[in-house]
Amino acid sequence: MADPTPTQKSSGAPKGGVFSDLFAPIAGFGVTFATMFRKVATVQYPEEKRPAQPRFHGRHQLNRHPDGLEKCVGCELCAWACPADAILVEGASNNDQTGERYSPGERYGRVYQINYLRCIFCGLCIEACPTRALTMTNEYELADHSRAGLIFTKDQLLAPLQAGMVQPPHPMADGMEERDYFLGKVSQATPAQQAWVDEHGVDDPAAAGAPAGPHRIAKREDGIRHGQGVDR
Repeated sequence: MADPTPTQKSSGAPKGGVFSDLFAPIAGFGVTFATMFRKVATVQYPEEKRPAQPRFHGRHQLNRHPDGLEKCVGCELCAWACPADAILVEGASNNDQTGERYSPGERYGRVYQINYLRCIFCGLCIEACPTRALTMTNEYELADHSRAGLIFTKDQLLAPLQAGMVQPPHPMADGMEERDYFLGKVSQATPAQQAWVDEHGVDDPAAAGAPAGPHRIAKREDGIRHGQGVDR
């Protein structure tokens, strides 16, 4: 026969003794106390800057050929590949008759902008570039005080001139074709290219501090800063 008196089951966990209640807060801070005696891994940024990994996806850079001509041919494939619609490219034709040759190809990127308010640093634009004109540097300090300051223009993204380069526009190396540049047959600017630049002067808006003719300067919006790119 069943017991008529129902038994009540306890829903809570059994309570500990006095010592358990006394040391419970100390056990909760066990991780904190153990960490206090370990070596501090905090980096005092920005006074101390830890170098990024070699394949870190940072700020973009438009590269040059060894003689100074730009690798970008204005194909706009990077803009089409961008999932965030952060890249704006406007191509133009090179013209040897007027001296407007900025790349060894038929065209060049006259306007190039990257909106870092939209960019997600996925690197798809790098994969889409057929000439390796666009790469990503280790530069990650992109904060600014205005939205316009985060729209980088061509003169900010272009790699600086290295030794053996001359500022475009200027003709291609003598006897060289477009594919010769991509095959690595051009190692530096020739004396003829240097003489052409000395004779005609630098007329490129991407050259900091250089005189630029009004017919070759793209219109710029007020408030957008301009500067040189960084070398990887």
